[in-house]
Amino acid sequence: MEMHSARRLEALGEPPFYAEQGEECRLFEHAHASRLPLLIKGPTGCGKTRLVEHMAARLARPLITVSCHDDLSAADLVGRHLIQGGDTRWLDGPLTRAVREGAICYLDEVVEARKDTTVVLHPLADDRRVLPIERTGELLAAAPGFMLVISYNPGYQNLLKGLKPSTRQRFVALGLDYPAPAVEQAIVTTESGCTPAVAAQLVRLAQALRRLTEQDLEETASTRLLVMAARLHVAGLPLLASCRAAIVDALTDDADTGAALHEVLRAVIGDG
Repeated sequence: MEMHSARRLEALGEPPFYAEQGEECRLFEHAHASRLPLLIKGPTGCGKTRLVEHMAARLARPLITVSCHDDLSAADLVGRHLIQGGDTRWLDGPLTRAVREGAICYLDEVVEARKDTTVVLHPLADDRRVLPIERTGELLAAAPGFMLVISYNPGYQNLLKGLKPSTRQRFVALGLDYPAPAVEQAIVTTESGCTPAVAAQLVRLAQALRRLTEQDLEETASTRLLVMAARLHVAGLPLLASCRAAIVDALTDDADTGAALHEVLRAVIGDG
């Protein structure tokens, strides 16, 4: 059983919907063509993963995604020996498979992984483009088309969970933020099927919540949460209840903070 959370996206049909904010798609294309690794940084729910999925399809490359967590080790990425039927066999990890196949390997929230994990990336993230597999003695060269993409949320990290300069300086960096209101409205409408008027209300709510500075919130209202609220509303739940469940109550467990967010919710959405 593999010890990582990995997902493949085959580059078939139309690319997943992505509303471009600036030149990020062009930068991604040029980084891929130049065989450069890419670091995407931005707040939770702003579209980092969707951008990678969209570009993998546009570039016609298979995508292997790993959601990083505290227990993710270098062995989980590279692979390990398994005993099966009395025999020992090697099983490639998701990073090794991507290197062999020329896939895009996306490490989501890479700073959540254990520190030894990022060191494994260094030979792949410079001109060598190789993956040393110590347990098999193999020095694996990246197949054509391979690209390493990592992401993290800089606003959520502390000093113990930051990227080392020796790692960061191997990557081309791309910063994303929440989209401009008109773009965000288009995203919410397209992703949920709600009316433009409802999407506009949700975006106004998000802007109001994002302006709150006196509340102790680890995260604010993301585009992802707006889409979730819109989908609940399209399914028949009143808009106020949809926003309460998908946005406000998802942002905090603190009673006082929740009450303040509910006041903002009622001021923007009303009793609809």
